[in-house]
Amino acid sequence: MDKIALITGATSGIGEAIARRFAKGGFDLIITGRNESKLNALKEEFSRKGTDTVALAFDVQSRAEAQKALGTLTGKWENIDILINNAGLARGLEPEYEGNFEDWDQMIDTNIKGLLTMTRLVVPGMVKKNHGHIINIGSVAGDAAYAGGNVYCATKAAVKAITDGLRIDLAHTAVRVTNIKPGLVQTNFSKVRFHGDEARADKVYEGIKPLTGEDIADVAFYAASAPEHVQIAEVLVLATHQASGSVIVREHK
Repeated sequence: MDKIALITGATSGIGEAIARRFAKGGFDLIITGRNESKLNALKEEFSRKGTDTVALAFDVQSRAEAQKALGTLTGKWENIDILINNAGLARGLEPEYEGNFEDWDQMIDTNIKGLLTMTRLVVPGMVKKNHGHIINIGSVAGDAAYAGGNVYCATKAAVKAITDGLRIDLAHTAVRVTNIKPGLVQTNFSKVRFHGDEARADKVYEGIKPLTGEDIADVAFYAASAPEHVQIAEVLVLATHQASGSVIVREHK
């Protein structure tokens, strides 16, 4: 029987790594993201390797786009086994009183409202068949605020609360819910946060061997592969020389 995983934000970083890990693990894929050309390239690559793949180009910030895209799924693709809410971003590192309104909107609309939209659209089908798994990609930033993190940290704290609330709401079913909270992961995350400033982004990872997207993908696949009676509720994953969102000991590579 086909196993289907839907991954948001699948065109780069953690999302792309998760897509590759689940393809390797025998899942068929629904990959989503804003970069249509990258999505199509990934679809072609996965398909060549024998993974049946659907690519849906839309922005999770737009509820209408998400509804339209998921409305095109027919046949086996309507039976999603794993929903991985990965799409998310950080913008800026200014003090809260100097924050950028547009940056705030993008983080809230993607990290919180986008996750909620996808959950609302996909999870009813899981409840109906009494089978499924939602994996939300949170962050260590959701555990405690750090300097300049203000709104981003708030969005990831919201991811934790939303994930915990969903787990409670689904406790009468066999649908599982997991929150994975990565620490320092070297992807294009910091480049996005600093609006393309690569030099500033590179400094985030100086002096420490950070996690990779593949590390987080392995954790997600482990959670999804656990026996049906086992629910991996929450996993905090840090680099070895990182103790929290704000405590990083550098010069260890």
